[in-house]
Amino acid sequence: MSHDYRPGDVLLLECPFTETAVTGVTHYYVSVRWPWLEVDPQAENIRWNGQRALPTPAAREWEIFRTEPAETALKPGDTCLVGIPATVVHVQAVHRFDPPLVTGMLPRPASYVEVLRHGDTHDPDLEDQGYTIDPAGGEPIRIELFFRPYAFLEPGDEVADRNGRAWRFDAAWDWRPFDGGQSGTPAWPLALLSRHGEPTPQEAVAVARATAVGSHADELDRWSRLTLARPAARQQ
Repeated sequence: MSHDYRPGDVLLLECPFTETAVTGVTHYYVSVRWPWLEVDPQAENIRWNGQRALPTPAAREWEIFRTEPAETALKPGDTCLVGIPATVVHVQAVHRFDPPLVTGMLPRPASYVEVLRHGDTHDPDLEDQGYTIDPAGGEPIRIELFFRPYAFLEPGDEVADRNGRAWRFDAAWDWRPFDGGQSGTPAWPLALLSRHGEPTPQEAVAVARATAVGSHADELDRWSRLTLARPAARQQ
């Protein structure tokens, strides 16, 4: 699929394990020569050394890239494999950069997808809770879209619910009622009122068909069972 991910997407990540060398070991980190990215010679004031530090269990940090053998079994000079085992995550945010971000590495990322691990609910008081990946970067990460809540809607869509109440859809759990009343969730079925202007008959039929049965609660329940998480507090 394209790299047009959005908050709420449930993804399966994998990256083939690739041979590399261990360059350093501490109690908290194992440094390896990164086998995929290159040094950006045009990056000013940023000079990447071609290595990456991966946390050991003692660091208590989440890292999707792992080594084989495990980090705790490695010593400097060892050869190991580095990659991503099959990992289910959900998207918290998408960041886009124009021009691409200068990181000291090539290729320069045009976007980052910020993901949370299985079982994690976004906590605004926690720093670095999420993990960012470049979906079009040099690391050969395979990204499979497992589930997209409200896949039949696009951000910015305007709909009317079963009770005739009009809503704007901004994200899977982010609904804005137009009547200025208390926020909540729309009652299915939904009628598409606007999508970049007047929707096509095919678009309207697709939304009506998708919401003919089920409910917002069903959509949330499926997402929660896949992620073992809850929407962020502001989105509930």
